[in-house]
Amino acid sequence: MSLIKSISGIRGTIGGTTGEGLGGVDIVKFTSAYAEFIKRHNPDASRIVIGRDARLSGEMVSHLVAGSLMAMGMDVINIGLATTPTTELAVTGLNADGGIIITASHNPVQWNALKLLNSKGEFLNDAEGKEVIAIADNEDFSFVEVHSLGKEIKDETWAMRHIEMVKNLPLVDTSAIEAAGFTVAVDAVNSVGGIVIPQLLRALGVKNIIELNCEANGKFAHTPEPIPENLTQISDLMKEDKADVGFVVDPDVDRLAIVMENGEMFVEEYTLVAVADYVLKTTPGATVSNLSSSRALRDVTAGHGCSYSAAAVGEVNVVAKMKETGAVIGGEGNGGVIYPELHYGRDALVGVALFLSLLAKEGKKVSELKKTYPAYSIAKNKIELTPDIDVDAILEAVKQKFSNENITDIDGVKIDFADSWVHLRKSNTEPIIRIYSEAASMEEADKLAEDIKEVIRSLNK
Repeated sequence: MSLIKSISGIRGTIGGTTGEGLGGVDIVKFTSAYAEFIKRHNPDASRIVIGRDARLSGEMVSHLVAGSLMAMGMDVINIGLATTPTTELAVTGLNADGGIIITASHNPVQWNALKLLNSKGEFLNDAEGKEVIAIADNEDFSFVEVHSLGKEIKDETWAMRHIEMVKNLPLVDTSAIEAAGFTVAVDAVNSVGGIVIPQLLRALGVKNIIELNCEANGKFAHTPEPIPENLTQISDLMKEDKADVGFVVDPDVDRLAIVMENGEMFVEEYTLVAVADYVLKTTPGATVSNLSSSRALRDVTAGHGCSYSAAAVGEVNVVAKMKETGAVIGGEGNGGVIYPELHYGRDALVGVALFLSLLAKEGKKVSELKKTYPAYSIAKNKIELTPDIDVDAILEAVKQKFSNENITDIDGVKIDFADSWVHLRKSNTEPIIRIYSEAASMEEADKLAEDIKEVIRSLNK
């Protein structure tokens, strides 16, 4: 059993004794701590939005979350089965005081989580998240008396509201999409995306939709993270010349992976690159991604005469940097597109609509479009260390060894070489250093990672 507390919420495997897995007491305690946090910062707070993905434990967790919030005197607006970005939009659309998304994102079926939002529909920052954890750990909250209990209101209109908001974005060209006559394949891993993405496609004018794993029953048809090794079914379908483009989303629909017409992956890193290219064509402005995302976004941004900035890893950090720089588009290399014209959250619906608009206007096959972007490959490695190793000291030593290169240390250590880069980050949960490296080919990226591993081993002798 696993239970992990972090600044963005609590996640764990369902079951077990209290404090081991994500059990009923843990859910009640953490939800109550969040409600206490909201009331401390806004004594007039009274309404919290909750939404959930379709995983098997979702209904059970939703009941516990709603009951706990009501016991804390909060009215609950339950929007039912909903994507993460839909829940974020509902918080602001309903002028609520916060929100809880019940989803373990790309984690396997035995996991679930509570992700916590502020009144802007954005994730809590570091200090706020730590405050919630402290309240929970100390059980520093109290429930209201009977006449002050909150109530639960059901409002399951928000999926269609979200779709309409996306459809009405100025850069979403439904006429061009409809005229293109695309056949689109969708793999939604049997979660809420199976409802929302086909509905979105129809609203955009797509008439030919091939639905794979689009029954929102929580029985994940494959490991839910949308990475190549998990996407063989849709890849095989595309190889049979069945569709022009394939879209794959994770269970809470904040990440978007694209499959080309030949069955090959567009690569998650390039979801943001392509969407940013489309946005920058008509809306020049700054872009942002995290330090572990592809250099291709920087290159494409420069090609439009605009400025790029890197943020520490984590959606909340990317959003903060986007606000600081006034970015018109940003996100993360895991297929997370953040388009502030709608809201500051990763949103696969926005990604689908903008990508199809780009594809329709360019008149190219997806594989042809991919060739227009800088070619990079990212390798993801790690090096295991014994618990007594001072990881911070290792990272500092690496930083000093490569001091003649372009170094960024806002989140671990990133070393930018002329034609490649490597990013080293300390894991928060285990004694390892994560090593992301990018170069012109996967072989070069892996070699760069191995070279860095040798440097670390030599420093650790």
